[in-house]
Amino acid sequence: MNKKNMSESAPRRNRTICLPFPQETCYATLGYPLPFRLYIDEMIAEYPELFPPGAERGWRAKDSRISKKQGIRIRRIEIGGVSYTVRPSFVMPYMTGMTEETEKALFLRKFSVPFWALAYVFGRDPMYWHRTEQSLGRNSIVGTTVREPEKLPGHLIADEKHTRIGGEKAYVATTVAEECVLGVSVADSAGEDALKEARNLSPDYSPETVNTDGWKATVNTWKSLFPSAALILCFLHMFISIRNRAKKKFGEIYQEVVTKLRECYGAATKASFSQRVRRFAEWTEKVSLLSVIADKIGKIRKNISKFSAAYDFPDAYRTSNMPDRLMRRLDRHLFNTQYFHGVMLSAELGIRGWALILNFAPSNPYTVKKYDGLQSPAERLNGFRYHDNWLHNLLISASLGGFREPPLNPLW
Repeated sequence: MNKKNMSESAPRRNRTICLPFPQETCYATLGYPLPFRLYIDEMIAEYPELFPPGAERGWRAKDSRISKKQGIRIRRIEIGGVSYTVRPSFVMPYMTGMTEETEKALFLRKFSVPFWALAYVFGRDPMYWHRTEQSLGRNSIVGTTVREPEKLPGHLIADEKHTRIGGEKAYVATTVAEECVLGVSVADSAGEDALKEARNLSPDYSPETVNTDGWKATVNTWKSLFPSAALILCFLHMFISIRNRAKKKFGEIYQEVVTKLRECYGAATKASFSQRVRRFAEWTEKVSLLSVIADKIGKIRKNISKFSAAYDFPDAYRTSNMPDRLMRRLDRHLFNTQYFHGVMLSAELGIRGWALILNFAPSNPYTVKKYDGLQSPAERLNGFRYHDNWLHNLLISASLGGFREPPLNPLW
């Protein structure tokens, strides 16, 4: 393959290698060829995942320039005939600012503090902070969050949030595992999937199970993407559906129904679960239970196999408690921003950037102490961090845009 063809196969936005240069020695390292070469060789040996495939077989220095925005020397290297820019992690993408001056404002975006408030406290203007968050959304969520393909979770939970873009109905498809948002995508139809990018990290990846709420569009999408994955219906969604319709109007019978639901859920074996559900459904017929409850119980009985499939996978998620916690954050985030404005692309980049901040921003001190100093969901998933500062860690993890190999669509 000639140089031109190889160059065309690598999208521009995936050609930046972000490395943890110490700021106090960075200028000397970047300014002289020998220290720079020694440092790059050291990084390739220690963190090969931050470099494109083939870096271990050799590379050559290409050229350098001084950034007009920050006055920092930026070097380019060539690996396999393709040129890559090497950027220190203490500088934000596109040289828009210094990481240390940006991270506290972006940390507050975890709690959906509006952009105008960030501008009031930290300076700049609201659009600066808006564009900074969006710049993070250009990275692969899975490739940035999961350090090694072996760490890709085998059990996932999928859910969708109904929202609006400029007043028109839209959906936010979300995929969650291990406390991390591993995929999020905005679409004007419900069939949009949010974990296509996982195949870029590992082309053969397929989850063992996917827990869903049973919505037909979501189920069909997952079936088409991962035919071998077992789809498990969320038991919690059925309980919530009954609770929302019956708790206030039919208090006494509702409590009895809840008790029986808990007995079904607590069944120790697949056979026991199926038997309890059948007995429960028969009981609803005997007592002539109201249709708002009986219909839901009938739906559980009709789909016993999809609920009981979880017993075949001890580590699978039977309920969507985890994404519900994250979806509540998403709900508050969308409410605080008055939902999406502008175009689909802007909405997509914004929500993806917010998801990465959610994965990498520090948890509260009690949670950090509980997990022996692992600060964020991404750190707990990987058991590792590149840098003690969460935003440095995010930017380094997003080296090459989080893509191990260039995808067809750089936004995936």
